[in-house]
Amino acid sequence: MSGAAVTVAAGVALGVNQWAPRPHDQPPPPTPHPTTVIKRESIAQVVTVEGRLGYGTENPLDGKTPGTITWLAGADTIIKRGGTLLRVDNERVVLLHGAMPVYRALAPGLTGPDVKQLERNLSALGYAGFTADDEFTSATADAVRRWQHDLGRPETGRVDSSWVVIAKGDVRISEVRARVGDPGTGPIYTWTGTQSVVTVKAEVGKAGWARTGTKVTVSLPTGKDTKGTVTSVGAKISPGTDGGEPTIPVTIRIDDRKTAGGLRDTPVEVGYVSEERKDVLAVPVAALLALPEGGYGLQLDGPGGTRYLPVKLGMFAGGKVEVSGDGVTAGLQVVMPQ
Repeated sequence: MSGAAVTVAAGVALGVNQWAPRPHDQPPPPTPHPTTVIKRESIAQVVTVEGRLGYGTENPLDGKTPGTITWLAGADTIIKRGGTLLRVDNERVVLLHGAMPVYRALAPGLTGPDVKQLERNLSALGYAGFTADDEFTSATADAVRRWQHDLGRPETGRVDSSWVVIAKGDVRISEVRARVGDPGTGPIYTWTGTQSVVTVKAEVGKAGWARTGTKVTVSLPTGKDTKGTVTSVGAKISPGTDGGEPTIPVTIRIDDRKTAGGLRDTPVEVGYVSEERKDVLAVPVAALLALPEGGYGLQLDGPGGTRYLPVKLGMFAGGKVEVSGDGVTAGLQVVMPQ
């Protein structure tokens, strides 16, 4: 037996483990590069603008009732259909729903959409005995008298603008401009809708997104995001502040009002899609590599080694980029360079 063999044998006799490297002495195995896959999806560029959560546009309410104001609602009061807006000479001025103002005294013998509007309100308030059409009949007058009786008003069977105000829905009193004792024919209140909405002052030159029905994302100060829908776009252009672009008001309804909670009169951010690419191949932007010959590519690791796949770039959006080219397919695994 040779000396080398002896040494090995002696080593075995003494216990070969004392010569073997311990696990912590071994170099760690190479860490595999993180990977991602090419996905077929839709990507969109989102533009963010500043908005404000509140109750929307304030509208003036001017009284048309001769006499003296004897009672007023307070700020933040919600007035519902049939509710009392104010009292003049201690008689009620009430709210009805609709789109057409009371521009004439409504009485038996008249026809028109304003008559239908009145009759629909009477039906909603629980009065019956007439057909809700566009004809003011004696049956309509009887229902009006019953309504006037319940209000404590003179039972004339007629309706005019001196004691009825029309709005599209329930209203919230935002500011009280009159005082008890003032004439009933001057400025009385400003009012808004009762639901919280987001208002954006959109720059006229960049307001192409602002169309009724447009879907947006509203980012709240709480850190939560919620979906919203554009409900109206104002026609009145306002001068920009500090020499900026002129603006138009855009009103947005929050689709899930519970998300806003009790937030009122607070700044928010509104995101809208300025451009979208549907059903395209995309990877994270961080997966791109600049190729020595120019352009960009993706790194592929496989049994045959590393290779680079050139790609054509499309739209960038949300940290992703649209890619195309020979060999670019959905599901292909690519390396995320470190």
